[in-house]
Amino acid sequence: MKTKTWKLGEVCKGGVITVEIKDLNITIIGKEWDYSKGSRKSSNQSNAKEFTRTTVRSTGSNAENELDMLLCDLTTSYHSGNIIKWIKSKLPFASKPMW
Repeated sequence: MKTKTWKLGEVCKGGVITVEIKDLNITIIGKEWDYSKGSRKSSNQSNAKEFTRTTVRSTGSNAENELDMLLCDLTTSYHSGNIIKWIKSKLPFASKPMW
């Protein structure tokens, strides 16, 4: 499983987005910033409280659009594009969709 967390702060609902890729499933998790761990980007936000979680199958014909719509609801289109670029780079070669 591949996981990455973006601590975007005020340009993101909740402040934290985590992406998990397991096989062909991509899970986007929106989290509330845990200020008890600090307010800096270097603070540990791994146990922050989730407020949304969505899983998308990477081989779906509409996968990129679904991810983009969800991410643009959570953050700006700039950050959404960067997160989708990371997701595409981590998908197994055989499962890469025709995006």
